[in-house]
Amino acid sequence: MFFRTGELQYYAKPDAPDPVFAKKVQELIGGQYGEMSVAMQYLFQGWSTRGNEKYKYLLMDTGTEELGHIEMLATMVARLLEGAPVHEQEKAASDPIVGAIMGGMNPQHAIVHGLGASPKDSNGVPWNAGYIVASGNLLADFRANVNAESQGRLQVARLYSMTDDKGVKDLFSFLLARDTMHQNQWLAAIKELEAKEGPIVPGTLPPEWEATEFSHTLYTNSESSKELKWINGPAPDGHEFKISKPEPFSVKPELKPAPPQSHNSLSEDNLK
Repeated sequence: MFFRTGELQYYAKPDAPDPVFAKKVQELIGGQYGEMSVAMQYLFQGWSTRGNEKYKYLLMDTGTEELGHIEMLATMVARLLEGAPVHEQEKAASDPIVGAIMGGMNPQHAIVHGLGASPKDSNGVPWNAGYIVASGNLLADFRANVNAESQGRLQVARLYSMTDDKGVKDLFSFLLARDTMHQNQWLAAIKELEAKEGPIVPGTLPPEWEATEFSHTLYTNSESSKELKWINGPAPDGHEFKISKPEPFSVKPELKPAPPQSHNSLSEDNLK
């Protein structure tokens, strides 16, 4: 059961309209690493968590916060679109001058969404549930969460540098801070889980499943690999790293001819 209040978590008011920048902000809403992705990722991870209540509620609370971030960004987009010259949209198709001016604006903001945000990225591509990771393995999922927050924070930082609007920067400053917290919390949770389960996912496999003679060797022809300081020490799981040039462990594969009904190209033997 979710509860919503009318207040935003933080201010979302630009100093001036900017329909072109509104299009860019859409990436933070419906892009692969936007707020829709992290909100759904955390909520579905939480709904699937079994027997780890502290992690379940960490996921659910953070996912709920991310829903609020969607609302803040949607509000920012709507306000950036206030005062946008909507009547010029139809002219853009026939007037090259107007088209050049309006070229950076997303026409769907005016035509389809009534000067509002949409669940799409900055290119107008609809948000896709395939963006999210919810595997049921908390260590694997928390690592995916660090990646999502890292990419999201990177994109906010890039957009921060693309505007001089103090109101927009104010909201972005808050989002950068929350992304810092979320990266920290997932990293801390990962450290706690690794202490119990080990660093390799999944850590519950029977030993006979894995060809362990290949588990800790870096295969490379690059001399630069020797500059990797960690390669000469223990791996995170406690075993020693090794370095070796790549070599075949098998023989050249030979496939049987395809049956006639496949109508494949004839082999060289068949052409003789």
